[in-house]
Amino acid sequence: MTARYVLDLFLSRGALDEHQLNEILDEVTNSGKNVMRLLADYGFVSGEEQVYEIIAEELGAEYADLRRYEPPRAVLDLIPANLAKMHGALPVAYDESGLHVALLDPLNPQIVEDLRFALGKNIVVVVADEDRVEDLINTSYASENEGMEDILSGIQLGDLGKPGAMESEANAAPIVRYVDLVLFQAVKQKASDIHFEPFDGEFKIRYRVDGGLVEMAPPPPHLGPIITSRLKVMANLNIAERRVPQDGRIMKIVGGKPVDMRVSTLPTVHGESVVLRVLDRSSVNLDLENLNLPPDIHEYILDTVNKPNGIFIVTGPTGAGKTTTLYAALRKVNTVDSKLLTVEDPVEYDIEGIIQVPTNEAVGVNFAKVLRAFLRQDPDRIMVGEMRDKETATIAIQASLTGHLVLSTLHTNDSAGAVTRLIDMGCEPFLVSATLEAVLAQRLLRTICKSCRVPYEPNENILNQLGLSPHEIGDKHFYTGKGCDDCGFSGYRGRRGLFELLKVTDPLRDLISVKAPSVVIKQKAIELGMVTLREDGLRNIYDGSTTIEEVLKYT
Repeated sequence: MTARYVLDLFLSRGALDEHQLNEILDEVTNSGKNVMRLLADYGFVSGEEQVYEIIAEELGAEYADLRRYEPPRAVLDLIPANLAKMHGALPVAYDESGLHVALLDPLNPQIVEDLRFALGKNIVVVVADEDRVEDLINTSYASENEGMEDILSGIQLGDLGKPGAMESEANAAPIVRYVDLVLFQAVKQKASDIHFEPFDGEFKIRYRVDGGLVEMAPPPPHLGPIITSRLKVMANLNIAERRVPQDGRIMKIVGGKPVDMRVSTLPTVHGESVVLRVLDRSSVNLDLENLNLPPDIHEYILDTVNKPNGIFIVTGPTGAGKTTTLYAALRKVNTVDSKLLTVEDPVEYDIEGIIQVPTNEAVGVNFAKVLRAFLRQDPDRIMVGEMRDKETATIAIQASLTGHLVLSTLHTNDSAGAVTRLIDMGCEPFLVSATLEAVLAQRLLRTICKSCRVPYEPNENILNQLGLSPHEIGDKHFYTGKGCDDCGFSGYRGRRGLFELLKVTDPLRDLISVKAPSVVIKQKAIELGMVTLREDGLRNIYDGSTTIEEVLKYT
């Protein structure tokens, strides 16, 4: 239940006006406070419970006060533990009308359908305090998580050679529960990707957490094709076609929260490999203030995105957080008096107030074609997911010259490399120098786990790799993570950004116009005060955020 939905509901009832709505919404965004609590604090309701009563009335659902409620074991047993946690669902009663279930997200009809399908019972939606619902789910099912082995032991495969047998098995309850549990565990561990990989005699499942892969207990190899088929069914892909790569999307409620997963299949010698890119919209923080940007870079980006025209590029490898940075910048200028358009492959996060267009190569809808159409839509600012070719880059430059601000990404090693990349694509150097405002290079590196962080003395060899002498170190301290339960004994927990901002000033415009090599451009930028990725890495090492090894790995 988003803050916007709740406030719009109160607006439609005449309980508050537009000004009050925007004031509360701003406080929710800036402080992170619960919208229910704020409505009570502002005096619009007598207490948070009244907000839930109004929502229940609007949905035609039941309201239940669960503050002193302890669910009976007989009722809890009606929903298996993994299903309850997966869908954010707490059973509260069962009668002739069906199973009464309190949901973390009662607005989502897909949860009701999933539960009805999995349990074979009519579901009656109950609205209750979401914090209390979450607490009861966690405590009621704490000691009896249905494990992977329990589910796998209940899988009995029929004859897969029969027509339609593979799809039938992929929709069987044990396989559905197993795949749901794998996804739930991945999202719970904040995985960015989930890999399902067939090998000779084994089927591996690995999560990418904080940039590194973690392997989970593998299922029996003969279940690999069924698990793959289940994922393809969920992504609406053709399960009979196993010879060509396919792309799809799964939109699912996991742990009571909406999660998008981009699905990619790849035929290999041992079967189809499937990778899911997890886009957990509830956990992503699209706020510029929370990206760990150095103050001067933060201010410069704010100034740049408020300019009437020009091009701002974020560069870095896949998974470096480029799109997140651009979205955070766009949100700063997402105002009523500004028209924002984005073209992406695919659209990763829905943001209210921004018109977002996905590309579709199958019907010829590529970046260049959409970008041309954008110019006839009277935009103020345009975001292009990626400048992949000369045509897209040229139209972006034209858009900038005709009074639009363009934000985009490129895959280059550093900020200066983005300039020469545009010229290598075939863009005229004088046009690049006239339109380019700034290039931000970034990386994401792992941060030391706060629970097990300890000081240590690095050896001379590793300091040499970093280019540091004992004299430069002085009395500075270095830290590492020794490993604990909180971080899965990796020593790292969470990630933060490294940044390098190339400000395109007049001396650099002169160099760009004469096609100077990226090395020359970078050297000039450093002379003018640019902090390199490596130097920003040292800043993070000295303040105890990360290790020398991480900085060496990513810069």
